[in-house]
Amino acid sequence: MFNTDTEMLFPLRVIPSLSDVRGADWQKLIEHLSDEQTDDSEKIAMTALVVKLAGCASCNTDSFRAMKGCTQCARLIIKRNKGSDADLIRNFQDCQKEVTLYLSKRNQ
Repeated sequence: MFNTDTEMLFPLRVIPSLSDVRGADWQKLIEHLSDEQTDDSEKIAMTALVVKLAGCASCNTDSFRAMKGCTQCARLIIKRNKGSDADLIRNFQDCQKEVTLYLSKRNQ
């Protein structure tokens, strides 16, 4: 089965669809990330967060996740996460630090 919403890793285009799955703080973060003026490194950090939570690296065309598509998978992963919004935002900030560190090493 082929789903046109399925990609190899969490796509940036899905970020806006995550705004209504958690509380107000999460919604503010997603609105910020959905703005075209937001720095790409922040958007990459969100991709890194979802890739870690959803296990995108192990997703393949025969998996249930791939059949549902990236949008549905990401929404379910974020919605069902047992941590609070603050925990998710903290995890996002950790991913942001990782991305910033990687980019700073790369630019040396």
